Amino acid sequence: MKIFPKIALGTWSWGAGFAGADTVFGNHLTDEQREAVFSEAMTRGLNLWDTAAVYGMGSSETALGKLIRHYPREALIVSTKFTPQIADPQASQPVSAMLEASLERLGVEAIDIYWIHNPSDVEKWTPALIPLLQSGKVKQVGVSNHSLSQIRRANEILNPAGFAVNAVQNHYSLLYRASEEAGILDYCHQNNISFFAYMVLEQGALSGRYNPQNPMPSGSGRAETYNRVLPQLETLTGAMKTIGESRNVSVAQVAIAWAIAKGTLPIIGATKVHHVQDAAGAIDIVLSADEMALLERLAIEAGVDTRGAWEQPMSQ
Repeated sequence: MKIFPKIALGTWSWGAGFAGADTVFGNHLTDEQREAVFSEAMTRGLNLWDTAAVYGMGSSETALGKLIRHYPREALIVSTKFTPQIADPQASQPVSAMLEASLERLGVEAIDIYWIHNPSDVEKWTPALIPLLQSGKVKQVGVSNHSLSQIRRANEILNPAGFAVNAVQNHYSLLYRASEEAGILDYCHQNNISFFAYMVLEQGALSGRYNPQNPMPSGSGRAETYNRVLPQLETLTGAMKTIGESRNVSVAQVAIAWAIAKGTLPIIGATKVHHVQDAAGAIDIVLSADEMALLERLAIEAGVDTRGAWEQPMSQ
């Protein structure tokens, strides 16, 4: 198995259209911008790329695939997902069918980590991972947005065939620690499961870039979600700024360093070169116990619930 870097780079915002960059983030990336981001990341040893068939309905995978082709396959760790909500009801094997389409768009023969994106039916979809593992087209499997009981059940289904859940990918940040509270982080650490934390920066709300005077771009999904709570986050982001200034690092890097210190592997959305540079620099930041406790207390006091509409309670 390939060794994971401490940070993964996410390409949710690389696609366009449904569940893509323009509708969710208000971004419009060019091929040149994506290429600059990809090159900087590879130079810095950040070679784990996360995408999904649903991101821009395949356009994120296509954009990533164009860049992957310029590097030796063994130099990359590619992560993509089966999303039950867009499965082809006419396909005899929907999981395999979606995987084949992803392989073609990405231009690879195998996926390093293949995920069940949402827990719409653990009993139905998890068994379909077994033949993909047996064929070698999938090297490791993970589950995303699953609760603790659903993760355990997925393992019970995979174990008799000699496989296991290798990774969990859930929303996790200073503002949303449901996976920690539900015992999922502990379960992962006890069972040698990598925990991938997405939305560590809460789509920019914890990056230090946005505040009530400088809100997120209007017309985007994230603006609708976060702009109204930016006033509640000022004390937290102010403390993050102070901690960052003492080390000459950014607010975003403090948020990433916190997530790494919690034993997670953050997925950082990368649309600009400086996002990659921030992510790489955050790996070496060590926060003190007092700083960790302060940030967690201020996050609770902010009273902001950032649970996504797609997310179920993690304690179920």
